[in-house]
Amino acid sequence: MTAGSLSGLRRMLYLGAMGAMFVVLAGTTYQGVATALERRRLPHPGRLIDVGGHQLHLDCSGEGRPIVVLEAPFMGMSAVWGWVHQDLATRTRVCGYDRSGLGWSEAGDNDYDPSRAIDELHVLLERASEARPYILVGHEFGAALATAYAVRYRPDLAALVLIDPPAHTGGPNRPSMTRFADSWPWLARVGVLRGTRLLSRRADGLPETSTAAVSAFLNRPDHLTRSVSELSRWTDTVRLGSAVPLDAGLPVLRLEAGSTTGYAGLNDSAQARVVSSAIANLIDMVRTSPKATSAPRGEAPSLRARESSAVH
Repeated sequence: MTAGSLSGLRRMLYLGAMGAMFVVLAGTTYQGVATALERRRLPHPGRLIDVGGHQLHLDCSGEGRPIVVLEAPFMGMSAVWGWVHQDLATRTRVCGYDRSGLGWSEAGDNDYDPSRAIDELHVLLERASEARPYILVGHEFGAALATAYAVRYRPDLAALVLIDPPAHTGGPNRPSMTRFADSWPWLARVGVLRGTRLLSRRADGLPETSTAAVSAFLNRPDHLTRSVSELSRWTDTVRLGSAVPLDAGLPVLRLEAGSTTGYAGLNDSAQARVVSSAIANLIDMVRTSPKATSAPRGEAPSLRARESSAVH
């Protein structure tokens, strides 16, 4: 290679490096400005409550008993329940919350641990003075946490609802789109996720305020870093809930929701309405039979087929 060729190659590499640096700086600036604007535009609804060194976000609405508590799926937060929360709040009190480090909740000093997560939910509800017993509803990853909660804090619950719960092995039900999840926080920092809507499009279809909030946090490095931390403990979370059998006297409603977006979220209003209707029937059953120790058993209802709900 001649001296001229080497000089030309160096010039190309230099220009390429400078171009890449410019793109990264521009993307980082774009991300920072957009995030700052979102923080002003999207203040947290509900309350922030200390659970021991950090605060968790709790958003409750409606009146009545039993209180329905919503546990979000992987990468989710309280706002992903937009349609269900809205529907059920006309019938009883409904509380959604954000796990540590997700949404509007602070992360605290510790990495995600499923055992700590269920303890924090217990403390959150206790310190929020939300009256027991609850109907705890968990979706996908949240269903595994809800099951573990039911094992540890059985007296807290009047019933349990599991939507698309993961298999006991943990492996088969990990979302397929998580293959490159470790790169999400970095891609968010340089604005790539925001510019491409690679993740935030998964908020489409929710009520307007929920879409805005979920979309914003699916572009936030801190939210995604915590999501990746949860993903790394997926199997541990599932095993925690399956290690001990549930109390046979606890009514358990199992629902199959599937997904219209390739993401475990109830974005479709019609789909969410079927979920809400099944939970509403369970609310009525709990109200008429508080102990609900003789609930009928049957096959898990399929929401895609819009079958009637069944309690296991």
